[in-house]
Amino acid sequence: MREPRLITAQELADMLKLSVETIWRYTRNSEIPYVQLSNRQYRYDPERVLRHLGMDQSEESATVVQEARPEYMTDKAYTYEDYLRLPDKEGYHYEILNGMLVKEPAPYVHHQRVSRRLQRLLEDYFTPKDPAGEVFNAPIDVTLSDTNVIQPDLVYIPGEDSEIVEEARINGIPYLVVEILSKWTRSKDRLRKRSIYERMGIPHYWIVDPYDETIEAYALRNDLYVLRSSGLDVGEFTHPDFPGFSVDLAALWRRPE
Repeated sequence: MREPRLITAQELADMLKLSVETIWRYTRNSEIPYVQLSNRQYRYDPERVLRHLGMDQSEESATVVQEARPEYMTDKAYTYEDYLRLPDKEGYHYEILNGMLVKEPAPYVHHQRVSRRLQRLLEDYFTPKDPAGEVFNAPIDVTLSDTNVIQPDLVYIPGEDSEIVEEARINGIPYLVVEILSKWTRSKDRLRKRSIYERMGIPHYWIVDPYDETIEAYALRNDLYVLRSSGLDVGEFTHPDFPGFSVDLAALWRRPE
């Protein structure tokens, strides 16, 4: 009897033309077969999944993931100088992605709750190892180029790169960027921002979903992002590139009674 060929959630998502968050949701709800490894890691036998879904290799998934659309202001190519001339933000969140100005509402409370907890964990991890390094949280302007002005939820700048931390902004490439999804940023963070971060050479990019309760940690390998670690629901999230770092996922997602 053959050993099944097990693949990751990212590989399964690519095969089915779905988002990784949909694969996580199917896994959590036991809507597809999976193999659970140690430390809350999951793998999938693509043939079993396809049979379960009533598909074969030639078929494409008909599932469509609906994303809330951000408000794109104009097709004009914006720069950092244009960004500085924006009027008072009045509770909105602005970024420039490849020259396009994006306007979105401020994140919800649970988004901020998860962001604060993860920032504390990152600071506790990096401070003893790199006392001159800094972890910043939004809102903070990060200029990756003149036409890419972003506000990541969390960003880590090593002490050896402290010259990119200016008075008004971070002007350069962070070592780690963390985006915490909200209902109107899912597509932007997973597609547009990931593409920009990959192209700009940001070594580590984590996507945290406080509503589906997942973490996906990507790292650059040969100029492309690969999934290095992931966590779903409860258990412990660890990362091979950050030895000793761990996240109690149940505590990270916890809401007040």
